[in-house]
Amino acid sequence: MVNQLIKDYGCIVLCGGKSSRMGTSKAMLPFGDRTLLQRVIASVENVCSSIVVVAAKDQPLPDLPESVIVVHDSIEGQGPLEGIRVGLNALPQAISAAYVTSCDVPFLKPSFVEFMFDQLGSNEIAVPVEDGFFHPLAGVYSVSVSDAIERLFQTGERRPRMLFDQVCTAQVPTELLKTVDSVLDSLVNLNEPEQYQAALERLHAEE
Repeated sequence: MVNQLIKDYGCIVLCGGKSSRMGTSKAMLPFGDRTLLQRVIASVENVCSSIVVVAAKDQPLPDLPESVIVVHDSIEGQGPLEGIRVGLNALPQAISAAYVTSCDVPFLKPSFVEFMFDQLGSNEIAVPVEDGFFHPLAGVYSVSVSDAIERLFQTGERRPRMLFDQVCTAQVPTELLKTVDSVLDSLVNLNEPEQYQAALERLHAEE
């Protein structure tokens, strides 16, 4: 399964957010012998053949593999949909869909990413849903939804939830996802310094 995914799928890592609650760029935060961004890339590089990092203009980034494509939000402050659109448009032509994540998910599991690709089927998006709450930054998006995002922008709409109403979307229950990620680590991002410290403590305990 992994070899097939490597041929067909990409990953988009969004790291252009303001990180106001963390107080510093999350992409550059140390995490073990890597930064958070480097760790996320390492988590997906054996599943996805093409990785796109979407950053803010002039945002500092750690050293990344030469194969990683770095692009920038064309319009800042537009939320994750703009980053998703820019990332989809930057993927090589051979890529049909991409897993979208943020740079602050240190315990993202490759098996979770693979499983989400499996849920796409004939849909254009597959997104985790928990008690009615969507996780747009843990979903798989077909390249074709870029046009739908642009149409939403023309109406002034920026909410990912509205995109799910516009295209065929597979809603993946988190209970199903627990079969590959029992505690749903792949949905846990770090927003607060306290969360970052707790994640570091877990990392050190697991080493």
